[in-house]
Amino acid sequence: MSSVNPIQIPSRLPLLLTHEGVLLPGSTMRTSVDSARNLQLVRSRLLKGTSLQSTILGVIPNTPDPASDAQDLPPLHRIGTAALAVQVVGSNWPKPHYTLLITGLCRFQIVQVLKEKPYPVAEVEQLDRLEEFPNTCKTREELGELSEQFYKYAVQILDAVSLEERFKMTIPLLVRQIEGLKLLQKTRKHKQDDDKRVIAIRPIRRITHIPGALEDEDEDEDHDDIVMLEKKIRTSSMPEQAHKVCVKEIKRLKKMPQSMPEYALTRNYLELMVELPWNKSTTDRLDIRAARILLDNDHYAMEKLKKRVLEYLAVRQLKNNLKGPILCFVGPPGVGKTSVGRSVAKTLGREFHRIALGGVCDQSDIRGHRRTYVGSMPGRIINGLKTVGVNNPVFLLDEVDKLGKSLQGDPAAALLEVLDPEQNHNFTDHYLNVAFDLSQVLFIATANTTATIPPALLDRMEIIQVPGYTQEEKVEIAHRHLIPKQLEQHGLTPQQIQIPQVTTLDIITRYTREAGVRSLDRKFGAICRAVAVKVAEGQHKEAKLDHSDVAEGEGCKEHILEDAKPESINDTTDLALPPEMPILIDFHALKDILGPPMYEMEVSERLSQPGVAIGLAWTPLGGEIMFVEASRMDGEGQLTLTGQLGDVMKESAHLAISWLRSNAKKYHLTNASGSFDLLDNTDIHLHFPAGAVTKDGPSAGVTIVTCLASLFSGRLVRSDVAMTGEITLRGLVLPVGGIKDKVLAAHRAGLKQVIIPQRNEKDLEEIPGNVRQDLSFVTASCLDEVLNAAFDGGFIVKTRPGLLNSKL
Repeated sequence: MSSVNPIQIPSRLPLLLTHEGVLLPGSTMRTSVDSARNLQLVRSRLLKGTSLQSTILGVIPNTPDPASDAQDLPPLHRIGTAALAVQVVGSNWPKPHYTLLITGLCRFQIVQVLKEKPYPVAEVEQLDRLEEFPNTCKTREELGELSEQFYKYAVQILDAVSLEERFKMTIPLLVRQIEGLKLLQKTRKHKQDDDKRVIAIRPIRRITHIPGALEDEDEDEDHDDIVMLEKKIRTSSMPEQAHKVCVKEIKRLKKMPQSMPEYALTRNYLELMVELPWNKSTTDRLDIRAARILLDNDHYAMEKLKKRVLEYLAVRQLKNNLKGPILCFVGPPGVGKTSVGRSVAKTLGREFHRIALGGVCDQSDIRGHRRTYVGSMPGRIINGLKTVGVNNPVFLLDEVDKLGKSLQGDPAAALLEVLDPEQNHNFTDHYLNVAFDLSQVLFIATANTTATIPPALLDRMEIIQVPGYTQEEKVEIAHRHLIPKQLEQHGLTPQQIQIPQVTTLDIITRYTREAGVRSLDRKFGAICRAVAVKVAEGQHKEAKLDHSDVAEGEGCKEHILEDAKPESINDTTDLALPPEMPILIDFHALKDILGPPMYEMEVSERLSQPGVAIGLAWTPLGGEIMFVEASRMDGEGQLTLTGQLGDVMKESAHLAISWLRSNAKKYHLTNASGSFDLLDNTDIHLHFPAGAVTKDGPSAGVTIVTCLASLFSGRLVRSDVAMTGEITLRGLVLPVGGIKDKVLAAHRAGLKQVIIPQRNEKDLEEIPGNVRQDLSFVTASCLDEVLNAAFDGGFIVKTRPGLLNSKL
């Protein structure tokens, strides 16, 4: 036997109290550090110490006593093990926690405890040396190969100081443990049937009485679950590549101890793989006529959108393996984009799943986490497929324009593969790590604007604009869908409340100003709540009258007649008679319930003096009218712009003033002193009201020119005219976007004439017929035509030819 130098430990050792097991010389153990004393020891000795001796600790087995005070040092076991701290892992968030990897060196005996705080330190006496004994090497190696379990006599062995005494205690235990494990291993190898194998192992365990070899019923149940999981893998219809991965993982799972963290991860992965709908799909309903009726019943208007859905159904009827289109509904809030997606799934007879993307800033939400991370899970696409249970659902990607970006990646870039028909048949989630076919999924995205969608992602989707509703469409939607829904939600019937169409139109024009119908729906909800109060009070009074004494005679009658005077809908006086049914909602009832009108027509009042014009703007919430105001004062020729304007709109203002200065003589425009130099000793202030709202874009150019022309000429702009269009330095009018939403905004505001660029004339075909009948359109190619149409009698003496003024 070769000699080994004995290990000399310091005579003073800090004590690490552990309750997770007993550390023996020559063994390695991981222990968690969470108590205050142990945390102080790690911080002071291991994290700050630099010498080798600072990493040597005294490990004392400790059994926590719930009755003892946590501030007092518990009774210490007199024998411990000197250990070397090999590794320290941990963090300070959300609370301090460390894990130590320690290796036992030799045993020691506590002579006396020198101090208890902040961590205990003791004077120790070394008891033995860590040396190798040839007679025990073979036994220890065989035990290590067959079992990693600890045995129950660890403390007694730790206390045995004499070498002979240790041999007498450990060798019989090791031999018995090895023989028992060999017998158990041999039995498992020769049993073929799973159920018989479980029954056969249990008697052997009872006979051998092997410490650490007994398993409880939960482990047997886990084994049965693994057998069932293996059977599901064999009978599943997953692709060959996925099947190979599952077979490989189930083999690893069988060899893996259940105590390993990877055991649960692997099992969860396999359960997900067998639950995914690899080849399970629903059969589409391809009746075009029935689909048209269903879409018309669920949604009023939206003809362009419903036409596209019917086109997909028709092609799907002719070609069974058609790849799902990638549609993107773009429009203001409240116009029914999400509900249309649900109706599409209902029309096709498919499952529907909504994925909210607003605020998502981690690409793992789309692609999933890799299984190497703790708490990994699949992305929302794969998880949604597991939820619906079929491989051809309708997926609604809601608010795709509100995706974020962070250090965890760009989810919009991760969607490129999902929404590409040429690639999504081979989509690979990081968690699955095998390809899944998404080509049969019908993806529908929704957005309020395309400006915030990355161009590469926008290129993969078919954009379908969903504009705001006209007033007539809102009236129809209200009486077809909104009012019946609110009556049902509030427990009312048409025999109890009636809302005429004229009242609905009054709510639309005077209490809401939106492209969709969400605010309108809330107003109906407020009306129904007020009526519900009256109905409930009336039922109470009817019951009260039925039980009243009839003998009260004429006095009672006089009281009833006196109190039965007409009352407003929100009067809280106690009526003797219930209200007459149905309760009719008219203008006076609206004022009582909803208060005074929120929006009054102020257009004529705002244009009662020169220097004011009406423009049209597009926002993600729909079209809006926009007032532009100008004033001049003595100064040094400066132009002031207010109203939270963007750079593009500021440039439009400079373009407008430059064009007017260059054409001042032509239009006889002068400043206050009569000079054609409009900025000579004159300052101009341009303001765009609603200063809290950021504004930008080139379409306000014609409005700014008209506003300044009115200011310098002293003439009023027509109060029923709104305009939009970009300008150039040469006076040309260029096309702009959002014409339909802008025209609908002008119609909602009660205007009569709209000036648009000539090259936007084609966009008028999308305007509903009733709106085109109510409005007069002027298409202008230059600013001369804009000014002629904006002022009564024209702006120049000789009208330029080619002016198109038509009432479509």
